[in-house]
Amino acid sequence: MESISLARGVPAPECLPQEELADCVRTVLGRDGKTILSYGSGAGYAPLREVIGEWFKVDPSQVLLTNGSLQGFVLLAQHFGRGQTVLVESPTYDRPLRIMLENAMAVVPVAMDEQGLVPAALEGALGSGAKPAFLYTIPTFQNPSGRTLPADRRRQVVDIARAHELTILEDDPYGLIRFEGEAPPALYDLSRENTIYCSSFSKTVAPGLRVGWYILPTTLAAQLTERANATYITPVLLGEAAVYEFISRGSFEPNLKRITELLRVRRDAMLAALEKHFSGATWSRPEGGYFVWLELPAGTSAKEVLDRAEGVTAVIGTDFGGAPNTIRLAYSYVSPEEIDAGVERLAAAV
Repeated sequence: MESISLARGVPAPECLPQEELADCVRTVLGRDGKTILSYGSGAGYAPLREVIGEWFKVDPSQVLLTNGSLQGFVLLAQHFGRGQTVLVESPTYDRPLRIMLENAMAVVPVAMDEQGLVPAALEGALGSGAKPAFLYTIPTFQNPSGRTLPADRRRQVVDIARAHELTILEDDPYGLIRFEGEAPPALYDLSRENTIYCSSFSKTVAPGLRVGWYILPTTLAAQLTERANATYITPVLLGEAAVYEFISRGSFEPNLKRITELLRVRRDAMLAALEKHFSGATWSRPEGGYFVWLELPAGTSAKEVLDRAEGVTAVIGTDFGGAPNTIRLAYSYVSPEEIDAGVERLAAAV
């Protein structure tokens, strides 16, 4: 039986603009090869920093390019230091959790519901204990739940953070992958004075390029640039230059539209398969992104279900700090036919 992976939160091969990126690489090597094949600033390829600065209406000195946005999270964790307290959504992306624990940070979970982070729970978490270094949140098409924080809650979260002088780290890798509905304002746009924004081109262009970015206060950007220099000397300038060329050619928006349509079909297939094969369970209904959050009947062990499932893989919710009866289902990598077969096998295992 062929294995079907509902675990991989990566774009399917057909989502990757391979031929055009190959041409972009040839172009930038011919035009600027001596720069991008050598060491450079830890802040990243200057032309791309200027483009992102224009997008967000900030000075390029506030833009830090990193080897994927997760590398920037490592730099931030090291900057804030061991022993700091960090607030996180529960559940949340597992890799930052690991990074925080590796840096001996105290992780405080904040409750979510079907609409994302609960403002009252955030207020409660701030009412006792040490002042947190920051709140880590993925407010749009969250990993792992697929949930999106609505606009009114975003304003509440911003107001609470402002009142407590709390820094928000807004992680937004999926926000542009929207299939339907209207996009709420970014937390960063609601409160630039105390919000750090990060994203990457992994989901909108290609993950192998390893190009993430952060919008930071100028002083913090300089400090993290020095830390980047000390950590890996220079970022992947070739990947950054290829992304810059891809954007400059006007290819970013058409490619985004193409990817979004490919993934919308897969999201629809996932929701249809769950309706067809499952009973007694509930799941999120994301308007974009990569993931659906499946909650099995109370008392069901997601680990045992996945151990029993024949030829299908997914990620148990406890890896993200979720309940034992939860599973993250990724629809981005597999075909609609594989999605249906994989969900059927999961349902049989339940």
